[in-house]
Amino acid sequence: MKTGIQAVCRISATLVTAGSVVTAGAVVAPAAYAAPPKAPSIVAKGGFLMDAASGRTYFGKYADTRLSTGSTTKIMTAQVVLSTKGLNLDTKVTIQKAYSDYIVSKGASSARLIVGDKVSIRQLLYGLMLPSGCDAAYALADKVGTGSTRAARVKSFIGKMNATAKSLGMKNTRFDSFDGISNGSNYSTPRDLSKLAAQTMKNNHFKAIVKTRSTTQRVTTKNGGYRNMSWTNTNKLLGSYAGAIGVKTGSGPQAKYCLVFAATRGKRTVVGTVLASTNEVNRTTDAKKIMDYGFKL
Repeated sequence: MKTGIQAVCRISATLVTAGSVVTAGAVVAPAAYAAPPKAPSIVAKGGFLMDAASGRTYFGKYADTRLSTGSTTKIMTAQVVLSTKGLNLDTKVTIQKAYSDYIVSKGASSARLIVGDKVSIRQLLYGLMLPSGCDAAYALADKVGTGSTRAARVKSFIGKMNATAKSLGMKNTRFDSFDGISNGSNYSTPRDLSKLAAQTMKNNHFKAIVKTRSTTQRVTTKNGGYRNMSWTNTNKLLGSYAGAIGVKTGSGPQAKYCLVFAATRGKRTVVGTVLASTNEVNRTTDAKKIMDYGFKL
């Protein structure tokens, strides 16, 4: 014979049913399923986002399609310079007329370097990455390249750029210039450029430079005096996107509008690229969309 107490105990026992749990007469609903965030739509022809530490892919749109890179090429210019063994960043470089003539002939972006001035390699890297100076890129290629003539040194420097790309596994990348002004065959992909940026951002000198919004650098004139050079970063993400830490803009008739970017929030750093966006505003908006999405995952 079952007592009333036994009956109550039996009824109050935990029952597992499909989709719910009954305990002591209370019904506990199953946990709600959280749908993953929807991948953003971007204007740029190609885009990519990855985790800087693990390499995990967060976003891709034509990630392996070869596209013109514009001045995002200068990330590799900096990588080659900074990875040159025995190079002293405080070594002075005398600005040559050839560098000035080059930017005039190409209508290229300039760090406004003045012929005869003595500028350190470190300062040239600021002139390269902030105002996107093609004159600074030329000076660095001429200094770091090897050969008895300027043409030979530039050629060897571009060779180092391509050798570095190969060593980093950038399978769909080729450089034919030191600054991204293509001579017919200068291209990369959103994935490859993101991979390059993740590697270059490991260098503390580079990381400090590309997160700088503006700088004033004191250089030596040819007469032994001094002048101040002021440069502002073309990367509008700095100061407008929480956690933004770099890295480089690019633009041109073939490249359209490009941006390689990185941001850190908490313990996570993401690195990404958009190539061939339609204008400066859209490339920045595209980058923000991709990073917002990545940080939600």
